[in-house]
Amino acid sequence: MEYFTAKTFAIPELKGISAKNIEEHLKLYAGYVKFSNYIQNQITEFAKDAEKYAYELGELSRRFAFEYDGMRNHEIYFSQFEGGPNAPAPDSSLMRAIEKEWGSFDAFLARFKSVALTRGIGWAMLYHDTESGHLLTQWVDEQHLGHLQGLKPLLALDMWEHAFVYDYPTSEKKKYVEAFFENLNWSVVEKRFE
Repeated sequence: MEYFTAKTFAIPELKGISAKNIEEHLKLYAGYVKFSNYIQNQITEFAKDAEKYAYELGELSRRFAFEYDGMRNHEIYFSQFEGGPNAPAPDSSLMRAIEKEWGSFDAFLARFKSVALTRGIGWAMLYHDTESGHLLTQWVDEQHLGHLQGLKPLLALDMWEHAFVYDYPTSEKKKYVEAFFENLNWSVVEKRFE
């Protein structure tokens, strides 16, 4: 059974992020979709004799979060490039919330970029906590460790080497972060906030 379907993205030519890197990155995303489906199907089969396959079910359930969050994180990531670069609207509700939370857009950007440069593999995320009203930045290890439960992801920056390796050596990942923001369509992020 197909639980999940790979999405397509209309990503224009990007500045500082090559078409080759996007092409390879999209193949990786397709793998997350494939294995999310595979694991769900395996769980369905093993659940027919849950006692016999208790170990397998436990391990598949643990692995599912990695594949599923990898799929969904990438969908957020790629959709942020659709429509081409677009500066944040200074009067948008998101920009007002950013200024309230951090004092200025520049202060937020510095904070988010520092999260993105965390050592290791993972994701820099901006979340909206609808219960408290706050915006929160967070490092997510791998795809799934450290996701903040119940919070709405607004902005996702993939910091695994596969996201930039064709364009920048690992020692220059800061250049990739800058290129990401040069290509970001803020209107997509603003719509997630609304």
